[in-house]
Amino acid sequence: MTRTPPLARTPTRRIRRLLVVGLLVVLAVITAALGHQVAKPSSSATASPSNALHNDRLGAFGEADGVVRDGVTVFDDAIPAVANLDPGLLKALRQAATDAADDGVEFSLTSGWRSPEYQKQLLREAVSTYGSEGEAARWVATAATSPHVSKDAIDIGHSDATAWLSKHGAEYGMCQIYRNEPWHYELRTRAFDRGCPRMYADPTQDPRMQQ
Repeated sequence: MTRTPPLARTPTRRIRRLLVVGLLVVLAVITAALGHQVAKPSSSATASPSNALHNDRLGAFGEADGVVRDGVTVFDDAIPAVANLDPGLLKALRQAATDAADDGVEFSLTSGWRSPEYQKQLLREAVSTYGSEGEAARWVATAATSPHVSKDAIDIGHSDATAWLSKHGAEYGMCQIYRNEPWHYELRTRAFDRGCPRMYADPTQDPRMQQ
């Protein structure tokens, strides 16, 4: 039997090793890419538009205009976005938050009262983001019509808090107003007896926005 000299098999083995190494490199690249996509935050479809503004785009706007930083709760009287709310709304909100805490749920505030100037900035950002005034109006009201400017609305953070309010809010007169904004709540005192009114699909369906 004739044997193939060892040196004749070396190139074949080397090619196989190179192919295996190359395959491993390709798999590593694909895995890293998929991991990046999974880790990348999703678009802010369930976040208050006011929270979508990055700090470096706030410019001259700060807490005095109603900007809310992370970690603010509904009991932070030193924060204008909280302190400037309608007293009736704030009282109902805090009663709800106190009872929710017994269930292990904390209410964080992502937006409350806003100055007209800050509201105008949010609307400009929304037009830039959504591409038109008509589409932006589904998410951000004008300064003249916004219930945030009139001290009558709050945006609640964290899905467990909005889920708790969705279930119990009517007991405190706290109602979700727009179906596309599960974070946005306003005071409706008739909800104590009649339950919350039917939600609008979005703010463009709200007669108050037609001024």
